[in-house]
Amino acid sequence: MSQVPGRPPAPDVAAPSELPERARVVVVGGGVVGASTAYHFAHLGETDVLLLEQGTLSCGTTWHAAGLVGLLRASESGTRLVQYSAALYERLEAETGLATGYRQCGGLIVARTHDRMTALRRTAATAAAYDLDCELLSSEQAGARYPLLRTEDLVGAIWLPGDGTANPTDVTQSLAKGARQLGVMVRERVRVTGFDVVADPAAPGGRRVRGVRTDRGDVACEVVVNCAGQWAKAIGAMAGVAVPLHSAEHFYVVTDQVDGVAAGLPILRDPDGWTYVKEEVGGLVVGGFEPEAKPWVSPEDIPYPFEFQLLDEDWEHFSVLMTSAIHRLPVLERTGIRTFYNGPESFTPDNQFVLGESPDVAGFFVGAGFNSVGIASAGGAGRALAEWVVSGEPQEDLALVDIRRFAPFHASTPWLRARVSEVLGLHYAVPWPNRELDSARPFRCSPVHDRLAAAGAWFGSRMGWERPNYVAPAPVGPQDRPATYGWGRQRWHDWVDEEQRATREAVALFDQTSFGKLRVHGPDALALLHLVCTADVDRPLGSAVYTGVLNRRGGYEADVTVTRVAEEEWLLVTSSASPVRDADWLRRHVAPAQRVGIEDVTTAYAVFGLMGPHSRELLGRLTNADLSPDAFPFATSRVLDLGPARVRATRMTYVGELGWELLVPTELAANVWDRVVAAGPDLGLRLAGYYAINALRLDKGYRAFGAELGPDRTPVEAGLTFTCDLAGERGFVGREAVERQRAEGPRRRLASLVVEDPTAVLWGGELLLRDGTPVGQVTSAAPSATLGASVGLAWVWEPGGGAVPREALTAGGYAVDVAGAVHPVRLSSRAPHDPGNSHVRS
Repeated sequence: MSQVPGRPPAPDVAAPSELPERARVVVVGGGVVGASTAYHFAHLGETDVLLLEQGTLSCGTTWHAAGLVGLLRASESGTRLVQYSAALYERLEAETGLATGYRQCGGLIVARTHDRMTALRRTAATAAAYDLDCELLSSEQAGARYPLLRTEDLVGAIWLPGDGTANPTDVTQSLAKGARQLGVMVRERVRVTGFDVVADPAAPGGRRVRGVRTDRGDVACEVVVNCAGQWAKAIGAMAGVAVPLHSAEHFYVVTDQVDGVAAGLPILRDPDGWTYVKEEVGGLVVGGFEPEAKPWVSPEDIPYPFEFQLLDEDWEHFSVLMTSAIHRLPVLERTGIRTFYNGPESFTPDNQFVLGESPDVAGFFVGAGFNSVGIASAGGAGRALAEWVVSGEPQEDLALVDIRRFAPFHASTPWLRARVSEVLGLHYAVPWPNRELDSARPFRCSPVHDRLAAAGAWFGSRMGWERPNYVAPAPVGPQDRPATYGWGRQRWHDWVDEEQRATREAVALFDQTSFGKLRVHGPDALALLHLVCTADVDRPLGSAVYTGVLNRRGGYEADVTVTRVAEEEWLLVTSSASPVRDADWLRRHVAPAQRVGIEDVTTAYAVFGLMGPHSRELLGRLTNADLSPDAFPFATSRVLDLGPARVRATRMTYVGELGWELLVPTELAANVWDRVVAAGPDLGLRLAGYYAINALRLDKGYRAFGAELGPDRTPVEAGLTFTCDLAGERGFVGREAVERQRAEGPRRRLASLVVEDPTAVLWGGELLLRDGTPVGQVTSAAPSATLGASVGLAWVWEPGGGAVPREALTAGGYAVDVAGAVHPVRLSSRAPHDPGNSHVRS
């Protein structure tokens, strides 16, 4: 292969116009995301906006993006964002007169292995759930769609006709022109050097942004939107805002012209070979996501200026991609290379981008870390950001990309550097539903982590916490404990079954220390909680209440247990991933004159779940407290002696059995754990993990935030209207939306399901069918040892839209598509196991 190196020179741009003294909104960064955000501000009527770019528009990471616009994403909300982007790019030229280069050419994804083909069948089912066109192809049919393709080693493929490509620089220029036409100011050659951040007791984090400092002067503002791409971490640090992203080198080449290649050639993805290919001016762009990536310099050390620049060529590192591409497209072996591109791109710890307002500095928003999907996502992300600023809260489900899913410690540069090597490499890995990341671990450990490790635990990670997914039995050696990945039943499923049985029939001990814990206290704490909680939390001391926390649209912002621990003090227990988000939501609803303290006390306490029919007897061996049903009923919380320790014991369960959650001061946790373990062998005590918790909660139909519940899902849809205090006059946030939907009927309903074939293994995400027609999607699923079959929860909707009557859940004819195999299921609005809650209230 011959090489023809080249890169575009930095354009000759005139000096910028003078900066205004103030603007209501300042957008930092003139790449495609910044331009999209400014454009959408203008279309929302917010034109007092200034966009600042340190170089020229699109000169950072935007210009060398490949420009792929693949519509289908893993979540419905992510898919809708990209669908909007594609529609925007298609119509933008008519508005601005500047073309975007958008072309709908379709996309072909091929499979070399049966595991990959199973993943593609699941992808096709997801497309059907989201009403996107997708077609399963044989290897021969794939070859017919893409004549350059070598097909003899392929198992099959899928065809996505809605996929397309766009020219990143053209899209950016067109968006910027659309913003300018409506009054937005765009200033190039202006470098941000700092921010004016002031103390503000009324702001959620106690600070607020009031201005931007630049090398051309200062600009007063009310809102900053940090869309600075790979510079976003350093820009955020100037304001004291943590933005967890790190750059990695990203490679592709552009070939000479190829016979038979013309405009309209589909995008080709060969994920088992880590590569993608698209047409460009009669040649091919060949790139990919190699399994072991190269981090670039630390975000704080990116050189300046760095405009329209590339990094040094690294043919040795790129060779794994090129070798694979030549195998798939033999024509490449006799085709010259016109340009080698090695451009840095920013990646986040979880492969999702970052949107939203910082919980630490009011008015400081972020839109960055797009993980090589910035062109596809920019249209929808820019709209979502602008709507968030104008409306004061997100107008759609952005939980997967919300900046509040991270804590400040996630912005550690050494930690990020270790993580991004793995994250980039997983772009084209088989998307195992239980995959755990291996890099930058262990990170946060509970006080009994060492004890669980010694006992055989295999850990997953959530919010940085090391959490036991299961505990392998004693004969299993350390090398055999880690989970294997596969679509069918695995060896470790047997171990999880035993943990489930111990919980249902004897007693199990769970380390749930990673639970988020928030202390809410003060004279006006009750007023705040009655504003944000759907349930009445004005209960006697020692009462625990399960409640939702809703947005104005009636969707879930949180799903928590609230316990009154003193006259003016409550303890909120939330999911491991949610304490930053939940604390921020509470602080945003504190009125200026209210006296309320909100503290994250997650690390101050360990939480141990002691669950099962023998839990009362075991706990009774360690305390003199009266644990009888009359003295210690369900939803009661008390401080008691457990050995020499004072612990808070709450009769609450997420597994559907008699049990207590023990809140233990961190410094006493190891001693308490040892005492519980020592007291339980003759009662059948077993250490258990989160895989068992997930299966057990699905037996009971218990919902989970992030899986079943989220900002676009309401209590009426989720079957949780009983948690809403609708009898009185209390006006909690979202009440009007809940009452309106209850009167009109929900457009989807959540149902429990049990698969009739005991050998079928569900993971969540499967397509739900009624008489062969797509009518929903499984949210969570797991093999249940209690029921002897896979159990799950699924959203159900009507094919033509409209309200879903409750009786539809028992209409019959339901089945799930498990990677192309259709299995009948039974649906119910009640829990499959113990629907009367006799076990819980025993």
